[in-house]
Amino acid sequence: MQKQYWYEIALSLIPETGPILQRRLLDHFGEAALIFKARKKDLQYVEGIGALLAKRIKEWDEFSLVEEELRFTEQHHIQIYCVNDKAYPLKLAACPDAPLLIYEKGHTPLNNTKMLSIIGTRNNTIYGKKVTEQLIAALPKDITIVSGLAFGIDAIAHSAAMDHQLPTIGVLAHGLNEMYPAQHKQLAREMIQQGALLTEFGKGVKADKHNFPRRNRIVAGLSDATIVIETAHKGGSMITADMAFHYNREVFAVPGRIQDEKSSGCLQLIEQNKATVYTSVNNLLETLKWTATKKKKTIQQLTINTLSSAANSILDTLKTKETIYIDELKTIAALSDADLSEGLLVLELEQLISILPGKKITLL
Repeated sequence: MQKQYWYEIALSLIPETGPILQRRLLDHFGEAALIFKARKKDLQYVEGIGALLAKRIKEWDEFSLVEEELRFTEQHHIQIYCVNDKAYPLKLAACPDAPLLIYEKGHTPLNNTKMLSIIGTRNNTIYGKKVTEQLIAALPKDITIVSGLAFGIDAIAHSAAMDHQLPTIGVLAHGLNEMYPAQHKQLAREMIQQGALLTEFGKGVKADKHNFPRRNRIVAGLSDATIVIETAHKGGSMITADMAFHYNREVFAVPGRIQDEKSSGCLQLIEQNKATVYTSVNNLLETLKWTATKKKKTIQQLTINTLSSAANSILDTLKTKETIYIDELKTIAALSDADLSEGLLVLELEQLISILPGKKITLL
């Protein structure tokens, strides 16, 4: 039983805390157990925790729910990741509203260096289906496909990924004790064998409408880029695209005819400069720097004794990732804002790195 997550699960269950406050509490006290042992006045030192919420934290005693959750995860071979774990998705951890806990059924690397979210309307056209299938068929096999396991484009993307032997992750808006929509139970079972199901919600949480935007932020935060195949002006796909944009991730949109309602959202994203026009897989891969490039400098060439410790920490990270978001780099290299800025400046002056649009860093 994954008892090391006892207090993290308890913290995640306290009403009105939410992922941002939960993370502040964890950062402040260092360990989740210390949050429950803290005095009320000590809890109030944390930004956003007033007297009323501190009182509720101190009075919360539904620990039987923690036992139920742990039994359920053990019985169904569900893995738990806390936001401070090395195995927690680092791209997601770089988002300020990342969930405290993630539950995973199945297993696929959550820190794959190439992750692409493919999203769209539940009521797709033949055009949308064809674009999705052709896109995935042409992708390299080392790219993980992320989506929300909904009807329409989501399900098409997951199915096409499995058909072409790409790992795929379905992010759910409910606990792992059920499946919504119910028609996707078989698809979900297949995905567990070739990828994973992921959720921040514990056992018993149903697919209520307010859970879907929370699900969408995980779809956006997990990935390097999000591509919108078809969507109207309003809906979950537009929420996900907007979240990806504000996380400084690349957003692509498939253009369609201006008369088509299901392309109106894509055209709006392009018009507002929130998305790059998707025209081909080559265009996508080149924009993301996922194409084959000339051989990089050797590790020996990059180990320069005269560099600062911050610069060398950044290099050590880039030797394995090559291209990375600044927020993710800061998390992995464990650098302060000042050290990160100094190290990046030194490396840029030495022409060892390039700072790309969208707050991405890449080795030269």
